[in-house]
Amino acid sequence: MTDQNNKHDTHSPLNAAVQHPIVRLSDVCKTYEQGKVRVNAVHDVSLDIQHGDFAALCGPSGSGKTSLLNLIGGLDVSSSGTVIVDGIDLATIDGSELSEVRKNRIGFVFQSYNLIPVMTAYENAAFVLNLQGVDETECRDRVMATLKAVGLEGLEKRRPDEMSGGQQQRVAIARAIVTEPAIVLADEPTANVDSHTAESLLDLMEQLNRQQGVTFLFSTHDQHVMDRARRIIQMHDGKVASDHAQAG
Repeated sequence: MTDQNNKHDTHSPLNAAVQHPIVRLSDVCKTYEQGKVRVNAVHDVSLDIQHGDFAALCGPSGSGKTSLLNLIGGLDVSSSGTVIVDGIDLATIDGSELSEVRKNRIGFVFQSYNLIPVMTAYENAAFVLNLQGVDETECRDRVMATLKAVGLEGLEKRRPDEMSGGQQQRVAIARAIVTEPAIVLADEPTANVDSHTAESLLDLMEQLNRQQGVTFLFSTHDQHVMDRARRIIQMHDGKVASDHAQAG
């Protein structure tokens, strides 16, 4: 099995030498039993996400986009098929190893922010680095640089209830990227902010993608996100209905 702690040698998103897709899905299915009814939330999906992608899973509610994102993020387990993230087959590792993959290789941005309310912006952004055991000095340097990059310089000591929705989502983005993950998964990241804030957040994520090589995969039905994405993966009834590049 791939060494979980060797991410900074070959798995950083800044390492252009990485040849394999960051995500490879092969014949992936996810079914749920609801009483006597079997629901195919994801059905026979095969898909690669490449280094540097700025891609969006699109479709109406119930199309399977969030279910697929959860499978990629290791938050759910596929019923069949193969989910490989940064070279690791998620079906071949146990729960503790899966936690390590989520901690070290995947950044998450949720529509509800999922910040820890008693922690400051700095503490929220540093949370995963602390779990990784990063040295205090390095942790501070990385967190402060990241908060500055997302436009929160000077707001390090504010708690979530002292920040706007857009500022809270910027903290969530900082927390997602500060660990230099292989990929950032963003589930409806603009759902709880106004259109102006949404555009500002998308400006930020696009800048991180273009300038720092951060790979983003969104789950969204927001036209703002779809207009910005350079790759649109349309979901319908748990299947990939279309997958195409667009100018961005």
